Amino acid sequence: ALTFDDGPGPSTGTLLDTLAAQNVHATFFVIGRNVQALSGLVKREAAEGHVVGNHTWSHRDLSRLGASEQSGEVSRTAEALKALGVSATVLRPPYGAFNATTRTLGLPLVLWDVDPADWRDRDAATVASRVLTNTRPGSIVLLHDIHPSTVAAVPAIVAGLKAKGYTFVTVPQLVGTMRAGTAYFSRTSHR
Repeated sequence: ALTFDDGPGPSTGTLLDTLAAQNVHATFFVIGRNVQALSGLVKREAAEGHVVGNHTWSHRDLSRLGASEQSGEVSRTAEALKALGVSATVLRPPYGAFNATTRTLGLPLVLWDVDPADWRDRDAATVASRVLTNTRPGSIVLLHDIHPSTVAAVPAIVAGLKAKGYTFVTVPQLVGTMRAGTAYFSRTSHR
């Protein structure tokens, strides 16, 4: 499952074009304030069969926030999505940081088992190589559609993984039944 965090952003439309051309569905974890600014892209994500997940309103570390602040970060984004007719059924806590309180927010938590560090190393070839090297059956791959270098890496990632026999699914398709409060790292790793 390819996942994209922190958008939508200026390169998200290009990414959606690439995914559509390759018939690949992904999971997008959107930031609430970006949802407001680029609502057309969020509507397009949902319309094209991608899953849209909640990535909080302002990308704050939930493990450092109290219950009401955590709830506000998630509910404010949920409301912005609802106004567009989109329902987020999964949550990715920013930085992968969560605590017992985060588990009570009513959504499954989606983490990852492949992080090509595209947020640090803004080089398409490096990012693609790391994804191709580290992806295993059932992997959840962390990427960021706000970085043009990541969007540029996606064609090589898709081609390389298809050549290895992989098919692409959304996180809910990969995992199946998901439980609120459970953290999912891959198809078979959750706690």
